[in-house]
Amino acid sequence: MSPNESSHSIRTRLIHGENVSQRWEYNHLVVPPITSSATYRLDSVARGAQGFHEFAHTPEGETRQVPIYIYDRLDEPTRGMLEDNLAIAEGGDMALCFASGMAAISACLCTLCTAGDRIVAHKVLYGCTYSLMRNWLPRQRVGVDLVDLTNVEHVRQAITPQTRAIYFETPINPQMTIIDIEEMAKIAAEANVNRPEHEKVRVVVDNTFASPYCQRPLSFGADIVCCSLTKSIGGFGTDIGGAVIGPHWLHDPLILYRKDFGGSLSPRSAWPTLVYGLPSLATRMVNYQSTAMRVAKFLEDHPKVERVLYPGLESFPQYQLARKQMRDARGDFAPGCMVYFDVKDPEQAGKPAARLIDWIAQNSYCITLAVSLGQIKTLIECPYNMTHTAIPDDEKRALGVLPGGCRISCGLEDRDDLIRDLEAGLAQV
Repeated sequence: MSPNESSHSIRTRLIHGENVSQRWEYNHLVVPPITSSATYRLDSVARGAQGFHEFAHTPEGETRQVPIYIYDRLDEPTRGMLEDNLAIAEGGDMALCFASGMAAISACLCTLCTAGDRIVAHKVLYGCTYSLMRNWLPRQRVGVDLVDLTNVEHVRQAITPQTRAIYFETPINPQMTIIDIEEMAKIAAEANVNRPEHEKVRVVVDNTFASPYCQRPLSFGADIVCCSLTKSIGGFGTDIGGAVIGPHWLHDPLILYRKDFGGSLSPRSAWPTLVYGLPSLATRMVNYQSTAMRVAKFLEDHPKVERVLYPGLESFPQYQLARKQMRDARGDFAPGCMVYFDVKDPEQAGKPAARLIDWIAQNSYCITLAVSLGQIKTLIECPYNMTHTAIPDDEKRALGVLPGGCRISCGLEDRDDLIRDLEAGLAQV
């Protein structure tokens, strides 16, 4: 790090990264290079032996030195440079990248938990995370207790001596519920009194919806952040990836897990996020948010819309908590780019919302029916039938995820164009 690098704002640092990288010598290149080698030449058997010996064995109390690169799946420079910059963005000691956001979540939870342990998670989760916790973790004898994390007493009651993690998204996908990270950290600290280190409860936050531009959970006491790089951080919808950001002690077991389970992010997928995604995150999010506020206000005033959930609206049920927790590095309110709304639907069968979304899919120029979020293009989907289909119907309805719900990720299009297409679509309902 150059002498004055840390004095610059996070917006500037996301563009320029680290001036001097231990990952690779590229001081004369304005744009970091991409690696395309599955394996690396070693000068001697001794160097190869040293590389294998040092892998996932960082001496206690020391930061990682320049690695001896052996094989892409273990470690490589392009991915490493992205990891260094992600750690800066989230304020963590280290970051590790994975082939997808779900690979990152799976690696994090499986590293924290062993057979017999339990996870306390919020009752509403992204569909694939729900499936992981309901279908796959129990096969490893890891139990999951789904509770309402907005009720602190429910959280306290759910924690047992076997609990190893409190896991949640915030804002939650899809209804934008905010979980108070500081409160969860306090509860974990209470539970951790007199617990040995390997039995402590860790607070794990999926920060995908907010991105590190809008929210940095580690600064509120969370232990670990998971995120999808495919979404706001990547920004352009070209590459899938995920990351885990957290303390130094997590690095070695996590990178060992990644090596053995094989979920490493390829350098070809790391490079666009390193060169285009992170550097443009702040500029994109500023514009996303401005548009999202206009779209949310338009929908809030529309007679065919039942409710609108956007943290930037004063009508949002947790508006004050959102203002406290969702802030950019300057301290300004940063409510993000995601808007959730319910189309009026007396029968609760989802037909009005389906007509709206189908019209958009077939007629809108600037709104795309597609899953994912945080891209430069505005995307719309129906969570009940799409991203949250893994959750049984009766559970979804009980949790407030209804057939008439629509989720919009606002992009960089002209806001008036977006509103015009939404207005035309709602006319078909």
